[in-house]
Amino acid sequence: MRILVLGSGAREHAIILALRSEDAPHELFAAPGNAGIARDATIVELDPLDPQAVAGFAIERLVDLVVIGPEAPLVAGVADALRGRGIPVFGPGKAAAQLEGSKAFAKRVMDAAGVPTGRALRARTTADVEAAFDALGAPHVVKADGLAAGKGVVVTSDRAAALAHAEAYLPTGPVLVEEFLDGPEVSLFFLSDGDHVLPLSPAQDYKRLRDGDAGPNTGGMGAYSPLPWLSERFGGEDEFVDLVTRTVAEPVVRQLDAEGTPFIGLLYAGLVLTDDGVKVIEFNARFGDPETQVVLPRLVDPLSQLLLAAASGNLEDHARPAFADAVAVTVVVASEGYPDKPVTGRVIEGMDAAASIPGVHLAHAATSVADSGLVATGGRVLSVVALGTTFDEARDRAYHAVDGITLEGSQHRTDIAAGVGA
Repeated sequence: MRILVLGSGAREHAIILALRSEDAPHELFAAPGNAGIARDATIVELDPLDPQAVAGFAIERLVDLVVIGPEAPLVAGVADALRGRGIPVFGPGKAAAQLEGSKAFAKRVMDAAGVPTGRALRARTTADVEAAFDALGAPHVVKADGLAAGKGVVVTSDRAAALAHAEAYLPTGPVLVEEFLDGPEVSLFFLSDGDHVLPLSPAQDYKRLRDGDAGPNTGGMGAYSPLPWLSERFGGEDEFVDLVTRTVAEPVVRQLDAEGTPFIGLLYAGLVLTDDGVKVIEFNARFGDPETQVVLPRLVDPLSQLLLAAASGNLEDHARPAFADAVAVTVVVASEGYPDKPVTGRVIEGMDAAASIPGVHLAHAATSVADSGLVATGGRVLSVVALGTTFDEARDRAYHAVDGITLEGSQHRTDIAAGVGA
């Protein structure tokens, strides 16, 4: 197939690597891409936020499938323009993408669908925020209502810090103050064709910058999959996935379809396992980063066929995707100053040696080629991904690779998947 992938991060590189690994000789395009993606796909000069430009390219180059990676093109309506021209696209339309684009919209849909989640109060003023803090108590959970690149959420018992976070976003719109939900968190992806859903394998990511879940929230500093500890509470991973499919994914997809905004693409459920059961923290309308980097390498079925089936409304013809028994661990290497003021332009070295370690591959997130060599262009620079037969083996491989990569001032967590299993 001819496949166009929109995006420039490690998530998109992971999708392209999964497509590239298939037996079928796909012709892969990417926009805007990065230095790593350029090795595995043809980079095209195309604004991923311009619906008509994307549709025009897809028609001109006879593209069979467009895969939208990040949230911004979804909210910009790129999928709508493609579907309007008869082009199969994996990604929801603008209306359905509000499931991620507006936290208030997501809460309304969950309430209508009967999906378990925490209480939330919408606040438009500082006084509203203060009243919500009083009503819901601490720790305080404050979320920007719109897109914030994974950085619009703060969870803290420091009331002043929570209020400052809210006030930073209030000039651009309302914020949500939510009930704090306590328990381990799980990310679970669902493919949806608007009517049917197919679950992928669960993963767990690490949002905080530093070891021990200290420091500020980030877009994600690492992840692992599968989650063997789910068996202790649910009897097994399959039982957990069945529960979430039945109580979360299917009701939400049915609700959106009933509202005339069918969800076609990737439904990301951010879940917390509370003493009162599984509850939804948030939805995203696309593959998560860095969870995608550990879920897709374990996928046995051809990714291209699953994405095309979802885009074409044919998921009911596919069985639940199968996953290898292998363990996957990813460690994110970030620039100095991330997440507030990342230092960019510094040279990255040791990449080839790191990628030569058995079971290791690198997903580029923010890289480009300059006269000085490969350089970092953003906050999260690389996802170092390692596969192994055990968690110890996968962790050892991942951190061996990380230790061999040189980027002045770089940051990474040393506790990704620590103590999860042997």
